[in-house]
Amino acid sequence: MTALSLAVREAGDAFDRGAAFAKARHGGIVLNARKVGADLWVSFERKGEQGGLALRVALLSDDVELTRADGDALIAFEVTSALGRHRITVEADDSEEAMFVLTASFRPRDTLHIPFLPRDLIAIGPNGRPDKPKGKIEAKQRRLNTGFCYFTLAEPDFGKVLYWQDLTALNDYFLATGTKPENAVGGEWPEVGYRPPTNPDDPNSALPAGRETVINRAYLLVRRFPEEKETTSAWQFLDMMAAVYRRLDLPGWEYRDWIERSNRTLRDLATSPKARVRHGKNVYYHPYTATEYPDSMVQLSLGGAIHEWGRWEGRKSPLEREVIKGLRGFYDPELKTLRRYLPNVGDDKDADAVDSWYLYHPLRNLAELAIDGDGDAKALFFDCIDYGIKAAHHFKYKWPIQYKIDTFEVITAVAADDRGQTDVGGMYAWVMLLAFELSHDQRFLDEARAAIDAAEGMRFNLNYQANLTAWGATACIKLWRITGDMHYLAQSYVYLASFFHNCQIWDSEIGIAKNYHNFLGVTCLQDAPYMAVYECFDSYAAFERYLDFAGPDLIPSVKLLVDEYCRYALDRAWFFYPDALPKDGLATENRNGHIDRALSFPVEDLYPDGQPAGQVGQEIYGAGAAMVFATRAFHQIEGAPIMLHCDRFIRALTRIDEHSVSFALDGPAGLSTKVSLIATKDRKKIVARIRDANGGVLAPARDAPGVLCRFEVPAQGVYTLSW
Repeated sequence: MTALSLAVREAGDAFDRGAAFAKARHGGIVLNARKVGADLWVSFERKGEQGGLALRVALLSDDVELTRADGDALIAFEVTSALGRHRITVEADDSEEAMFVLTASFRPRDTLHIPFLPRDLIAIGPNGRPDKPKGKIEAKQRRLNTGFCYFTLAEPDFGKVLYWQDLTALNDYFLATGTKPENAVGGEWPEVGYRPPTNPDDPNSALPAGRETVINRAYLLVRRFPEEKETTSAWQFLDMMAAVYRRLDLPGWEYRDWIERSNRTLRDLATSPKARVRHGKNVYYHPYTATEYPDSMVQLSLGGAIHEWGRWEGRKSPLEREVIKGLRGFYDPELKTLRRYLPNVGDDKDADAVDSWYLYHPLRNLAELAIDGDGDAKALFFDCIDYGIKAAHHFKYKWPIQYKIDTFEVITAVAADDRGQTDVGGMYAWVMLLAFELSHDQRFLDEARAAIDAAEGMRFNLNYQANLTAWGATACIKLWRITGDMHYLAQSYVYLASFFHNCQIWDSEIGIAKNYHNFLGVTCLQDAPYMAVYECFDSYAAFERYLDFAGPDLIPSVKLLVDEYCRYALDRAWFFYPDALPKDGLATENRNGHIDRALSFPVEDLYPDGQPAGQVGQEIYGAGAAMVFATRAFHQIEGAPIMLHCDRFIRALTRIDEHSVSFALDGPAGLSTKVSLIATKDRKKIVARIRDANGGVLAPARDAPGVLCRFEVPAQGVYTLSW
């Protein structure tokens, strides 16, 4: 008998009509707890329909004693054996008809090495038949991202299920056993739960004696009527994910001085020979510290961020013109497009090779500059736009990984998972919408629609590169606003479902990860092992637009996830900077260039499993991160001795009189927001207060370094600041 069939057969025994050790009911779900062999199984079935789900806790021993425990949980008991003591609870959440949380902890009598633990959730067919469940897994954990499995159990008619293992709660287990939860959740149907990682060949990887360690914290959320269409399934996934998210123990959030970081970054961009190189009369920037050739994406990424900084400051940075004036050097008048490299690029590079997204991302920044009134950027943008459309038509809106820019010959068609750059159409659509805004030419709107329509049917395989997926969602929401077609609002949820599939909704303490935050970080590519700074801040910029365009029509669960991603990005992204990490946490061998801790440029890569940061290199092309965060989180008030900082996006900041402004927050309902006042003059002379919509004066929460005072307020509301 195979391991799978044995596990499934044991799970089927959990549906035996015989006596159960404990029984409970919540909503339409009946629970029974039974001991089968060396495991405790909790079955979940709908009343009158035997078959459903069986959730297992490995008891590690056949010879155990079960004792009921008091408490508010649906099911609670202790299990004692010669090895130690388990404490197991199954709780229900009254906010959902069928949401359950199983927590199991174990206290060994002696140091205990565990060579193997089985997967914990198995689907069971009608009438308890272990070999007959019909269903499908729609999405499951990728590498070290959120430990979830999203699936439908159709026979028996159980519904849509989101299983979620709270990996944050398991940090002590990972540290004790020297393991990491890579691909730990969502095996093969019908085994769909969590298999704890073990270290079978290392007897020292053991649970410590006398200390209680959480070995399982599983959330199980069931929706009675499964949505199967691409758009409705995406909506249901996001809604279920947000329901679990609200019940997690969320990590803290810290204020970060992105203004000071921006000023340091601008200084280093202006003065460091490791950042800049001159070609002819123009200055260009290395992609990584003191290495790689100037690159059009790099130049425009920096140019766009520096432009936003100048607009925020109220005066153009001298660096902006320096960065922008060399852009024509990348233009190929024969092809009528921007090339990646300058004409004098070295022979070690294929001057004609281009990644699909590299063609469009620079155009996005050009268009943004043009919309803000830069005539040269507008001219260059429209000089290039027809070639971008030509490429889209050639590939029929299904772009490869890399191709020859002069012939469209495909160099690399697909990645390891047999997919091309599946979300480039989203970035392309956004660029077309910017072209439509600049020209009001209907053909650009038609192109945007065609690109989004061509992406239909990819479901959870839509995400290739996180920031492109974020811009795709934003393109959808803008298309909806322009056309009034609700389909595009729904299609934005497909992009977001794929984006959040690749998020790490847990906070790791493995290795050097204990020194930084990875919570709600997104892996840069669909199969990447790390979070990348560029994808982090570019997604943040896209989501600011998404929330702005969506307004009150966005479903609350989507607003929550997008808003929380942005909120935590303001804290999380700080740790990409080498001076924010311990020296021994930085890689000593780098794929590109080297790391200079004295330069305020971020490293590209942070790892949830605690590998050394910066293995890919220190990004100059990501140096705009500080400016993107600063210009959105900090709000200057003309003539005021204070600046307003908020960890969520502020809407409708309005001057009332000489000494007061009003502002609105439109964050997720039921959550809070940190609003901080930053002194811009002598703080000893400043007296400031914030009132709510009813006129009540808010009491400050606590001070933080660099903060005059801080308030914790509801994330939705209207407030008045006076000084």
